[in-house]
Amino acid sequence: MKTRVFNLLLIAIVCFSCKKEAKTEGEKTVVTSETIEIKNPLIYTDEVHFKDLRQVTFGGDNAEAYWSFDDKQIVFQSNYTKWNVSCDQMFLMHADDTFNGTVPPMVSTGKGRTTCSYFMPDNKHIIYASTHLANENCPDTPLRKNGKYIWPVYDTFDIFVADLEGNIVKQLTNEKGYDAEPTVSPKGDKIVFTSTRSGDLELYTMNLDGSDVKQITDELGYDGGAFFSPDGTKIIFRSSRPKTEKEIKDYKDLLAEGLVEPTDMELYICNADGSDLRQLTDLGNANWSPFFHPSGKKILFSSNFEAERGFPFNLYLIDIDGKNLERVTHGETFDAFPVFSNNGKKLAFSSNRNNGGGRDTNLFIAEWQD
Repeated sequence: MKTRVFNLLLIAIVCFSCKKEAKTEGEKTVVTSETIEIKNPLIYTDEVHFKDLRQVTFGGDNAEAYWSFDDKQIVFQSNYTKWNVSCDQMFLMHADDTFNGTVPPMVSTGKGRTTCSYFMPDNKHIIYASTHLANENCPDTPLRKNGKYIWPVYDTFDIFVADLEGNIVKQLTNEKGYDAEPTVSPKGDKIVFTSTRSGDLELYTMNLDGSDVKQITDELGYDGGAFFSPDGTKIIFRSSRPKTEKEIKDYKDLLAEGLVEPTDMELYICNADGSDLRQLTDLGNANWSPFFHPSGKKILFSSNFEAERGFPFNLYLIDIDGKNLERVTHGETFDAFPVFSNNGKKLAFSSNRNNGGGRDTNLFIAEWQD
């Protein structure tokens, strides 16, 4: 009976997947077929840069997925309670893994809260920021103040190096205040990170061992989420640069409480030493999570500048001279944290798509085409 049902289903699939046409040529009947392409349901209309797309996680908030230098592994953060965590921790996966009912290995301590992991050039170690030295419990996570959406900037974050078994092998920062958001140059020689050690949220670079720390931005505002260009010569980042007296006061008052309001941010680009700094976007609303296209000539980023109610966030491409803005994703909720593989063939990003209308943010990996 099962075989008969399977055969009937198979016949039905063939009938619906092919358009058949019979025609007579002399005494022969020739049957031609035209295969109907079945579109990947995860790819929305007009998402022409996605040749293919697959979902990696299925629950929780999963974000900031970064490739190893050899593109074989990915490290990402998640707060998925079914993975036995209470707030963001770091997890490791092979590039072709999927986690639907299975649990990836955790490579952070499971203590405190972690953020922004990144592979080191040897593919055997990662860096990430954690609050675990101050408190093994998850810190409070305020999301709103006076009706405004806010991010906490924990002054207990420091940056650590760990092996892929989760053992911390080195502490890179030990300054008072927020030290987090580290990423590594594709050249494998420098780390860029955000710190409040100057009293404001500025960008710094350091060697892989934590030495030779240099401040590369020095204007009031939240400078963060920085990434190097493929050749290591430039840095792209997001920034809120308050201008008016009220904006400056509001920014400073929030920062004094360890908070920032990330609803008005633009993208900035500079040389790796901080020189030739210039504003890249002037779109309004929140423009953030930028990452260099493999060519080094474009930036892929997330923005809600077209949204009147704060959502949706979609992905956009823009040239490094600020021209040729192009919308890449066409969702109605949230697409962000785009990160190209080092070979430029794959794109990892986070999205609310295919979550049943809930709030889960999952990881997706696209096969990219220009």
